[in-house]
Amino acid sequence: MTETRAQIREFLLGWFGQNLPGNVFFWYDMLVIVWIATFAIALHFIIRGAAKHFLKDTCKNNDTLEGQNLTIKLIQRLARRLSFALQGALVVIQAKLWIAEGVWFLHVVEVVTDQWIILFALLSLFTFLDILQSISDRRETRGHFPLRGLLQTVKLVASILTTILAVSLLMDKSPLILLSGLGALSAVLLLVFKDPILGLVAGIQLSANNMLAVGDWLEMPKYGADGDVVDIALTTVKVRNWDKTITTIPTYALISDSFKNWRGMSEAGGRRIKRSIHVEMSSVCFLSKEQLGELKKAQLLSDYIASTITEIEKENIDKKADMTVIQNGRRMTNVGTFRKYLVSYLKNHPKIHQGMTLIVRQLEPTNFGLPIEIYAFTNTTSWNAYEDIQSDIFDHIIAVLPAFSLRVHESPTGNDIRLLAKH
Repeated sequence: MTETRAQIREFLLGWFGQNLPGNVFFWYDMLVIVWIATFAIALHFIIRGAAKHFLKDTCKNNDTLEGQNLTIKLIQRLARRLSFALQGALVVIQAKLWIAEGVWFLHVVEVVTDQWIILFALLSLFTFLDILQSISDRRETRGHFPLRGLLQTVKLVASILTTILAVSLLMDKSPLILLSGLGALSAVLLLVFKDPILGLVAGIQLSANNMLAVGDWLEMPKYGADGDVVDIALTTVKVRNWDKTITTIPTYALISDSFKNWRGMSEAGGRRIKRSIHVEMSSVCFLSKEQLGELKKAQLLSDYIASTITEIEKENIDKKADMTVIQNGRRMTNVGTFRKYLVSYLKNHPKIHQGMTLIVRQLEPTNFGLPIEIYAFTNTTSWNAYEDIQSDIFDHIIAVLPAFSLRVHESPTGNDIRLLAKH
């Protein structure tokens, strides 16, 4: 203590001895406690008031923005916790100023304030990391780096180091002594923190290989996950399924197991249609001149039929084919013409992406008929619009089949069997 503070202390001790009963040092310590507490409380309200005043205008302008309001609340919480940590530092400084060295009360104050400062410094770090996460969540375009998992790792490491520091201060030993003792516990620590370690490594690999990000459509049947990724944490990935349930997947499972990410579909701007219609094979036949004449009236087929008829007639004449025999020469079939019609129909469809693969093909015939498969992409990735477009296309296909003398294959139902039995 300086000479001035020593003189003040002696004056207060003398005054207490003359005016108050009991131990003068007790009354002096009580006065010091009251003074330090008053100063700390006043400082706390000053810091909080300054933080609220600084953020007042921002709060008014963003009352309707939930994400920004959350960030503001976190900043206010950070200011409050920093003020608590600063109060602890000022308490110990003032205690050393007004309490003589070697007094047990000073030792108690130092021990308590050291733990106080460590605690609120750790909580301040947690709040600062939460602010970073809040700012990242507000971004319209989120990066693929698993920030939440990294921040949780920092929190975990900071908690362990803070605990070691707090214990070392209580024991009045160097933290290095405790750290050196952790070597024997490394196997236990690896077992306890196995999931966080695997999750951290998996998060880094997911980020480095750009495999998954918040907002991606993830499909992982093994875990019953089929929906949007809403959170990538240190140990788990949360998926909101299309039925609004939440599935949690271990982060490291995304590295060890296989999953499907539909992000490529969203980024490409087109969603695939891959569906077949089964044609009854007994309805497949060659087209007669009358049928060709009727089909030629269709705008989507007129040019194709005209050019194909000319080509076929020329080839048959050159080969001198006897067209009275059905096996001779080239002829147009209803199913082949139907395929060409579908290609022309899809190429002229305003909702089909013309820059992507567009195929109408036959698949291998089965006992369910001859599959005619549509393989194309819509020009939107919206689920509702995609289903509407796909349904409209197949509505048209089913309705137009009779014009080509084709029938859709249907397995006989119980009612069909009963009607047959009556006859």
